[in-house]
Amino acid sequence: MGVAVARIVIGALGVLLLLGGVSVAATIGPGGDLLMALVLFVPGALIIAAMILERTRYRSLSAERSGDGPGRGGGETGAPEPRFRPTAERFVDPTSGVPMRVLVDPSTGERRYLPEG
Repeated sequence: MGVAVARIVIGALGVLLLLGGVSVAATIGPGGDLLMALVLFVPGALIIAAMILERTRYRSLSAERSGDGPGRGGGETGAPEPRFRPTAERFVDPTSGVPMRVLVDPSTGERRYLPEG
């Protein structure tokens, strides 16, 4: 299952739980058992919030907004801006097995990740 399909399925589940909670709350009326509605509503709201806030790993917000696909290892696709300096930190992405290099902007602490090699 692709990432896009998984996001759609998880988002749909969140919406269904949220709507189920609202539906239960509407049917129990005043003085009813609100806990039953919250058991559906809260997880649905959390799933939807997570879907909105979740970003692809190792990518900057500007790369996400540009719509470019992720580079090798899920990192940035283009050359880093000059303000980013390479660090000694390297790691192997556990999903793709691609070695990644960490770059940092010394003035802000913002990090970027680029595939090595």
